[in-house]
Amino acid sequence: MLIGAAVLAVAMAGSVSLVSAASADADIQVTATINVSGNFDGSGNRYIGAGDLGSGGQDEGQDPLFKLANGATLSNVVLGSPAADGIHCSGSCTLRNVTWQDVGEDAATFRGTNATVVVDGGSAAKASDKVFQDNRGAGGSVTIRNFRVNDFGKFYRSCGNCSTQAARTVNIQNLTATGGDVIAGVNVNYGDVARLSGLNIGSIDTCHLFNGNNSGDEPTKIGEGANGRNCIVS
Repeated sequence: MLIGAAVLAVAMAGSVSLVSAASADADIQVTATINVSGNFDGSGNRYIGAGDLGSGGQDEGQDPLFKLANGATLSNVVLGSPAADGIHCSGSCTLRNVTWQDVGEDAATFRGTNATVVVDGGSAAKASDKVFQDNRGAGGSVTIRNFRVNDFGKFYRSCGNCSTQAARTVNIQNLTATGGDVIAGVNVNYGDVARLSGLNIGSIDTCHLFNGNNSGDEPTKIGEGANGRNCIVS
């Protein structure tokens, strides 16, 4: 496991009210991205951006608090506020029981080719734009299960204007959501598939359908809801 040198532990225990009722055992200020290979167990501690990671802005291109190498697992971590650009996965990764108290730019961003991502348990809140951003290349899949989220824009978004595009697959299972706009945004023209099951989301839209591009332009929204091909709801 590789841990950035500029990580300062602040001996302040306490509990916080979260969507998932998780509590933080201690606060740890993060001034440089923590690079993780293998398994990182945060033991319920809360990680908070400081210094260059402490602006709390929504700008694109921010550094994350955690960067996971291909095959890494991050578990039992609370991300406080500010959280910069959350977590980046360079390839296949597992996020287990991770809680975002106040999503920064994005909660997590997924990259890599043939990358398999599993998000199991956890919660997120206050995502003014996206919770999970999927920038992966061809192959692999994203599975998000047993998750709770409130106060958000898009829960999952397959990148609509990345320079390299591919068909992306996401499986969202056993999700409880409140106060959001849409669960999944997918690109019809690239063959994305979102499979949604076990949803407790009230009147939140299941899917928004887009024509994406690789030019950096804003993608065009062309529809909503399950269409049996790109958005499958059971």
